[in-house]
Amino acid sequence: MKVTAKMFFFICLFLVVMVAVYWWTSHDPTGTAALVMATGLSGMIAYYLYFTSRRIGPGPDDRDDAEPHEGSGEQGFFSPTSYWPLVLCLSLATAFLGIAVGFWLVYFAAPFALFGVYGFVFEYYRGENKHY
Repeated sequence: MKVTAKMFFFICLFLVVMVAVYWWTSHDPTGTAALVMATGLSGMIAYYLYFTSRRIGPGPDDRDDAEPHEGSGEQGFFSPTSYWPLVLCLSLATAFLGIAVGFWLVYFAAPFALFGVYGFVFEYYRGENKHY
């Protein structure tokens, strides 16, 4: 993970330089704002990966003598049958469409988006999959 954190840190540094160059050459506020946001996002990813690698120690991708099979195994838990991402994506797509078409559509989609977030977060705290 340290290699990946360093990669994102260098991307962040590169984007800092590119923000200055882009703003100096074009004076375009929209493109400059997009580059500033990309800089912030890469900086946040680098920060997360750096502190996570300090907490869990070196992984197989950080060692030169690592074998490919050391990186295999369980990568996490992924819900096999969850419809909440679909509900959330459709409601957010409708909200973003409302920004472009008419803002009244955002008011219509917001309750569905909140319902989708609620269902996505708490899907394993109800029914037969309830965790104690």
